[in-house]
Amino acid sequence: MDFSFQGLGRALIWALALYGLWCGFLFLAQRHILFPGGAGEGPREAERTEGLEIVWLEASFGRVESWLIRPSGPPPSRGFPALIFAHGNGELIDLWARPFLSFARMGIEVLLVEFPGYGRSQGKPSLETVREAFVAAYDHLASRKEVDGSRIVLMGRSLGGGAACELAARRPSAALVLLSTFTSVRALTYKYLAPPFLVRDPFDNLAVVKEYSGPVLVVHGRRDGVIPYRHGTALHKAAANGEMIPYDAGHNDCPPDWRVFTKDVKDFLMRKRLLSSDSG
Repeated sequence: MDFSFQGLGRALIWALALYGLWCGFLFLAQRHILFPGGAGEGPREAERTEGLEIVWLEASFGRVESWLIRPSGPPPSRGFPALIFAHGNGELIDLWARPFLSFARMGIEVLLVEFPGYGRSQGKPSLETVREAFVAAYDHLASRKEVDGSRIVLMGRSLGGGAACELAARRPSAALVLLSTFTSVRALTYKYLAPPFLVRDPFDNLAVVKEYSGPVLVVHGRRDGVIPYRHGTALHKAAANGEMIPYDAGHNDCPPDWRVFTKDVKDFLMRKRLLSSDSG
């Protein structure tokens, strides 16, 4: 009997040691997991997209690339409404230039902002550097004379929702659009059997949404296996002025139809009087 208890004790010690090593590995490797980098640079969409301007943002750690897509024609007397977009953790701004032309046709000026260390941008990605990059992007956009600074919308997809929320907590915005976004990184640690306190870049989106007074649109796929649908419903429930649009989609295929998504966002912005009825 004593031998059995000794064996069980040794097994428990080994299990705890192995778990400690696993947690140590996750602590050191978590930024590589959270920020894996874009899936290849691909073609330079900036060179093939008419009316797109490359804007280099200055940050403490170096330069960050962003792409500005302006609507055609002169701005209205009050200026164009504008949108800042943050992509997912395995993407680059190169992937989003053409889809966001549909927003430019609505009369919205769009700024696609790269993550630090992604693509051609300098620095290393972290919550702090991402926050700094997006604050710099906002300040640049708000200073442009053709932009109506009172109608700047923040939009983020997946991890980009964290970037959008970090910005929403630090700069005024007219609305927040969260696409396939998590409540916080800590709420996802169960996938790795890790304690939440190990997270270095928490991106606590739920806390931001609870304090956000403007309109919030949450878009989420019911079949999302990466960021479960319950994260979207929790964000929607937390918003004081929130709406939610569920799609029959997973994570990487949400939205399943960009034209439908564009119309849904347009209708949302019109209901909030951020876009006029004569927009394209």
